[in-house]
Amino acid sequence: MTDSKQIRIPATYMRGGTSKGVFFRLQDLPEAARQPGAARDRLLLRVIGSPDPYGKQIDGMGGATSSTSKTVIVSKSTRKDHDVDYLFGQVSIDQAFVDWTGNCGNLSAAVGPFAIASGLIDPARIPDNGFCSVRIWQANIGKTIIAHVPITRGQVQETGNFELDGVTFPAAEVQLEFLDPADEGEGEGGAMFPTGKLVDQLDVPGVGNFPATLINAGIPTIFVNAADIGYTGTELQDAINADPAALTRFETIRAYGALKMGLIQNLDQIASRQHTPKIAFVAPPADYTASSGKRVKATDIDVLARAMSMGKLHHAMMGTAAVAIGTAAAVPGTLVNLAAGGCKRQAVRFGHPSGTLRVGAEAKLVNGEWTVTKAIMSRSARILMEGWVRVPADTV
Repeated sequence: MTDSKQIRIPATYMRGGTSKGVFFRLQDLPEAARQPGAARDRLLLRVIGSPDPYGKQIDGMGGATSSTSKTVIVSKSTRKDHDVDYLFGQVSIDQAFVDWTGNCGNLSAAVGPFAIASGLIDPARIPDNGFCSVRIWQANIGKTIIAHVPITRGQVQETGNFELDGVTFPAAEVQLEFLDPADEGEGEGGAMFPTGKLVDQLDVPGVGNFPATLINAGIPTIFVNAADIGYTGTELQDAINADPAALTRFETIRAYGALKMGLIQNLDQIASRQHTPKIAFVAPPADYTASSGKRVKATDIDVLARAMSMGKLHHAMMGTAAVAIGTAAAVPGTLVNLAAGGCKRQAVRFGHPSGTLRVGAEAKLVNGEWTVTKAIMSRSARILMEGWVRVPADTV
């Protein structure tokens, strides 16, 4: 039997939006893990409890879902006009793989509160009461996020009356501004619509030929019409996740969409991009019952939206995918905009498996190309536990 002592690393376990993750200050990581590479990936995999062939992450902090198999590294920013740098790692559950290709919009809501509570923000910037605006550099995609964090008596306010569908208890509202969320520098030219079209025809062998909107905004996302792939847009998790054939079809569509977006050069490469691109399906408003039993009326929403995350239907909606939905809804002619009624809009309320969410975005046509200056949405965040995580010393 190997006798290796464990090392302990300062960490904070946080909920942000409808996700949970383990947060670290860069300076607290073992020296070998302070730089990108194998040592860092090994550490985060061990912390979360992956790879786990049982799919449960029992021997780690992960919760065996895409929403709870997440890690965040935060440090003081070296960039002008930014407070902190934020790096997100989506940890695979059953493979020895950490995906660094995208952001987590939900955990973005927890970065500002974490930075304040962890001493990464100048105390002189923090009011006794009011809001502290934390300017975040999202290092995965090279974008700026501004988090407006509520402060009470000089401390981050975490409790409150803001309700977020997909989260059981109310909390304090954190408003997020995603600045210039389009054009992540990937795909054919890195444009918001990488193919130059608002709607493409996607030919997926074994699945079909149907229209799709391919967009880089918040996170690279493939939108298709629910009806074109045999759904209504009112589905809950079990309708998709309990159907292995459906999961295979979605992954196949995702692979061909990624190829058309220029995110991969061949279909085999999709295995190394579990986190991006996302695939989502939309439909016009309809009545349905959310997973909590809450009744959502067609009159309460503009559009129905469902999205896949790490190979499974998400229980609510990823924050970055919400940005993509809001952006696409603001551009006349996209599948999202058409499903929402086809009118020009600056905000959209969509129905997801857990309820509803509103996101705002302002899009405009500049020199023949669509662009969006910012997207805005509200989330909440809360520290669940703080202290140390422990891993065997030979992990790093």
